[in-house]
Amino acid sequence: MPSSSPTSAAATPGDAHARAHAVPWLAYGCLAASTSLIGSYVGLSKLLVAVFPVFLLAWLRFGMAAVIMAPWLVKTPGEAPLSRRTKGLLFLESFFGNFLFSICLLFGVRQSSAVVAGVIMAGIPAAVALLSFLFLRERIGGRVLAGIALAVSGIAMVALHQQEGSAQQSGWGALLLLGAVLCEGSYVVIGKQLTQALSAKRISALINLWGLALVTPLGLWQALDFDFAGVDLKHWGLLLFYAVAASMVTVWLWMQGLRHVSAPKAGVFMVFLPISTALIGVIFLNERMSGLQALAYGLALGGVVLATWPQRGAVRTGGH
Repeated sequence: MPSSSPTSAAATPGDAHARAHAVPWLAYGCLAASTSLIGSYVGLSKLLVAVFPVFLLAWLRFGMAAVIMAPWLVKTPGEAPLSRRTKGLLFLESFFGNFLFSICLLFGVRQSSAVVAGVIMAGIPAAVALLSFLFLRERIGGRVLAGIALAVSGIAMVALHQQEGSAQQSGWGALLLLGAVLCEGSYVVIGKQLTQALSAKRISALINLWGLALVTPLGLWQALDFDFAGVDLKHWGLLLFYAVAASMVTVWLWMQGLRHVSAPKAGVFMVFLPISTALIGVIFLNERMSGLQALAYGLALGGVVLATWPQRGAVRTGGH
């Protein structure tokens, strides 16, 4: 929308053209770094799940992060008080993105095969695009749609060609995994709205507090008969890293990038999660990547490039 301020009136056509074609490379880097870091500690967190019960692990993670992130709760100078709508969005962001997503994913994988899980979870970019169109009314261009399709196809191809011997499948498992996909899509869409009102640090700290409140009853229940003295120091250190990475760094990076990128484009960056998980397995866990897997991940990365690469002669009309 044109502005009548003296500053904007004095802007030259060249400046306007440059702004229209500006590419938010830093925002793209934040989004890629966030999902890559998530993928890296997903593989490493298997060590923690073997030591801590799931809900206790989540409770300790949110609790540690809450202590470290306490300074992030302070309002920035001039920031307006939280409105009722913003408070509601913060709760929903944590409920869908932290609490319900984890439950649907963990129990969905338990009742389904890794192949089914991989194929369904590959649909996250498409879910983000659909929800952003329905709730944010963000127009999705042809190149972004093509990039989403390419990214989903690449990750789905990896999942379909994984060898899964005797895993059991169930309709409930597939439904739970579909629920996890919708939760993650909601996380992106709600987060896009929150970034318009709050800083990335404050969003991260507040949704972490909601996550702590939501999981506390289940965490305390599992803590009652848990032998804390039997946990090695290295596992406590890994838990601290997990808390900082999962609740602080990745969320801050994601919200920082989401502030400058549309939700559909941001959703495409979810493909870095399985890619980084696979790389961790190859580099640190002596796993092997087949040629077909490498091709599939290449297609997924091609989808990111297609969706985000600047288009010559295109003028950005509103939004990001």
